[in-house]
Amino acid sequence: MRKWFKFFIFIVLIALIIYVIHGLVKNDFSLEEFIIRIWNEHVETWGYLILFCWSILEGELGLIFAGLAAHDGKMHVVLAIFIAGLGGFVGDQIYFYIGRYNKRYIQKKLRSQRRKFAVAHLLLQRFGWPIIFIQRYMYGFRTVIPMSIGITRYSAKKFAIINLLSAWVWAAITILLAWHFGNLIQNFLTWAKNHWYLAAIMIICFLSLLV
Repeated sequence: MRKWFKFFIFIVLIALIIYVIHGLVKNDFSLEEFIIRIWNEHVETWGYLILFCWSILEGELGLIFAGLAAHDGKMHVVLAIFIAGLGGFVGDQIYFYIGRYNKRYIQKKLRSQRRKFAVAHLLLQRFGWPIIFIQRYMYGFRTVIPMSIGITRYSAKKFAIINLLSAWVWAAITILLAWHFGNLIQNFLTWAKNHWYLAAIMIICFLSLLV
């Protein structure tokens, strides 16, 4: 189910990229203005709710947008970090309890991702609780590791505490970087407008890593 949802999001984003590129080729479309307009339409009313949901789905991109919004004064940076951290916490708690109570789903996942589960188990044995921090930066293992921990007899209370702290650290690092380098990111958008073909290739490659 999650794989199909990610695939759907990927297709929607690819369609959006094609639409943006088409407008750029016709020279009647501004990439920077398009992104700013779409975000500004919702950030002041639904921004924190969108950020929370996006963070549940592991969205660094949502955190970057939140950092840019804070840079422009559309969101409060501390509140954005708090909300994003809660979203990241909820997401990993869901995966943890799937591992603990949904054995049928885990057995199905083991058939297709047996190697990842084995690696996750070895990492947990070697590093212990710090792996809960590290896994947020390990693409390909971010859902597997919480589920792997859930399979074990690891304390649910201890996992929740470490998970919450790591989620806030993750949110703070990403949002503060986007907030601090807001001008640089906006300059990149201007560059993307003038070099749309390179920007499109970069974005598609990045999205392919997330699916």
